[in-house]
Amino acid sequence: MTVQQRAQSRCHWLPELERDSSPLYKALVDQLARDIADGNLKPGDRLPPQRLLADALQVTVGTITRAYREAERRGLLEAKIGSGTRVRAQQTEAPGFRHLSAAGQNSIDLSLSTPIETPLRQQQLSALMERLAGRPDVLEAALHYQPEQGNSAQRSSLARWLSAQGLPMAADELILTEGGQHADFLALQVLVRPGEAVASDALTYPGMIAAARQLGLKHLPVPMDGEGMRPDALERLCQQQRIRLLYLMPEYNNPTVAQMSQARREAIVEIARRYDLLLLEDGVQYVAPEHRGQAFYQLAPERALYIFSVSKILAGGLRFGALRAPASLITQLSAGLRAQCWASSSLPGAIACEWLASGMAETLIDWQWQELAARQQLMRECLQGYELNYHPCGLHAWLALPDPWRAVDFVQRAAERGVTLIGAEPFCVGSQPAPQAVRICLTPPPARDQLKVALERLRELLHEGPSLKALLV
Repeated sequence: MTVQQRAQSRCHWLPELERDSSPLYKALVDQLARDIADGNLKPGDRLPPQRLLADALQVTVGTITRAYREAERRGLLEAKIGSGTRVRAQQTEAPGFRHLSAAGQNSIDLSLSTPIETPLRQQQLSALMERLAGRPDVLEAALHYQPEQGNSAQRSSLARWLSAQGLPMAADELILTEGGQHADFLALQVLVRPGEAVASDALTYPGMIAAARQLGLKHLPVPMDGEGMRPDALERLCQQQRIRLLYLMPEYNNPTVAQMSQARREAIVEIARRYDLLLLEDGVQYVAPEHRGQAFYQLAPERALYIFSVSKILAGGLRFGALRAPASLITQLSAGLRAQCWASSSLPGAIACEWLASGMAETLIDWQWQELAARQQLMRECLQGYELNYHPCGLHAWLALPDPWRAVDFVQRAAERGVTLIGAEPFCVGSQPAPQAVRICLTPPPARDQLKVALERLRELLHEGPSLKALLV
């Protein structure tokens, strides 16, 4: 028996390729897509190892590698270390990426990063709306189209507030957006072409993962340590791949809570300049000035963008945010926003900017910091002895599970006990293996006593350990 015959006998999927003028890797991907559509391959089916399939088809391993990568980019396959390359379940978004709670009626939600509920929030909003209802300029602006960059008075007001918070910027550097996710998507859509590469922490915000996938971008993971993205790993990746944009969360990574030192930020800027990378910093997880490092746009103003949103400090329902960009990119980004939605809505911006400028926001934000500190203290008491990472301004914590727990089992068992969590899987970029850890959001429960109940249930579960059935799977 020849090498080809032996390989064919071991391949449970063996496509028949037509050797026409099209590249072989594309023909292979097209046949794979047809077999998935016809039901010959089902979600979860494992594809043959690359070298085995190459021997069976008498093509190079590079051809199979390129085909598998293209199929993964199209969303047909997913590769995981330890489990090979499998047919991907067809989904409209990244697993676990959602902005509304999936917690059942009797479950305490610790899965979403949201502002803490308080009557003060509604009271302030009501007073602001009454005040704005008597302002003809606000009503007039709300009835008309706005410039692509957004209402000029609102940009000026927001720039003044951000500058007072230690984030100095000018009004003409800002583009107003419909929240932070919109700013993220806009930057990727305008500045990165389909098929080009972006990079981020190996564990990062699921909204970024979903946006990159939706836009057909190649999303590359950068290995991390206790400060987040490792400069040496980024340097090696840049030597191997052409990367257009680097997505960063330096204040505290979502989900790991890693925070970059000043030296780490400066090292990344040096690499960005050496390899001509754009830097997109996500500042939606707002941090008080005394806990904040230097923003990337302050270190590299010519290539760094910054995302701001009121979602975590005022209200997610306002859908108001901003994108700070270098002057050289403003026209391009404004044109992209015009193509998407003409311009951001003026009324939510008027509410958000008045909220910030009036001084009411400071009262609300200060209350949230105090309440968050009390909730973090409660978490430390309930989960004492376990590996917890958190930030003084962080709305969530990162719990490394002790052996032999697996995150998927812990999340499932917690749900059975009425606590909704998210494991590491939705935060993983590409084929990176998920660590055995879970994100614990401290802010969704309206009251501390509900949070305490949920944390005590998690503590009991950690003490018990996984079931024998889970260990045998």
